[in-house]
Amino acid sequence: MNQLSTLDLAALSWFILMWGGFSLIVDTSPLRKKSLSYHMNQHRLRWMQALAEREMRMVDTAIITGLQNGTAFFASTSLLAIGAGFALLNSTDLALQISYDLNLPVEVSRGLWEVKVLALITLYIYAFFKFGWAYRLFNYTSILIGAFPPPDKIESIEMSEAIHQASEANSLAGRHFNRGLRAFFFSLGLFAWFIHPLLFIGTTTYIALVLTRRQFLSRSSKLASRLVEE
Repeated sequence: MNQLSTLDLAALSWFILMWGGFSLIVDTSPLRKKSLSYHMNQHRLRWMQALAEREMRMVDTAIITGLQNGTAFFASTSLLAIGAGFALLNSTDLALQISYDLNLPVEVSRGLWEVKVLALITLYIYAFFKFGWAYRLFNYTSILIGAFPPPDKIESIEMSEAIHQASEANSLAGRHFNRGLRAFFFSLGLFAWFIHPLLFIGTTTYIALVLTRRQFLSRSSKLASRLVEE
């Protein structure tokens, strides 16, 4: 950490604060019930309730397959980003020469450059594990859907438990997918760190504001909320 200046440490601390603070607000705070993610979890419950009344559930498994494919895409992208990060780490001298040629406003040492690249790699490793676990959870959800009782048992305790288990697994998969996607968004702030710590702070703040707006003030959030209330 002796490679980091006071401004670098402040920027990195701000990054952690913004990411952690946003995650707390969306995932655990009382405000989460006004978020888009929360409203979509309610729709997941409604989905399982509607599924319970259907005789043919092929459309539901097709939806789960689509969700899995999207998750697999981001997991694969995470692996590619991790590989690119290690390639960048092995090309430190070339990268430093390019930064000198571009006359960046801050002097970058070899150690500081490697710290920044390792931070990016760590972020994408975290994202990969989130996407990988989300993929497994969507797979478990499809198994739970396959284990649903027939529609003529709609009023049974067995059906109620099946609805609860499937909706919870589906919501948990969505939560881990969102956390992986969140890591992707905040990684854009880390890229700004390669140019200047102040740009890192500004980009991170902008990303946090955009994500907050999408969760609480966007048209999609209002639409999801309105549909839940109906």
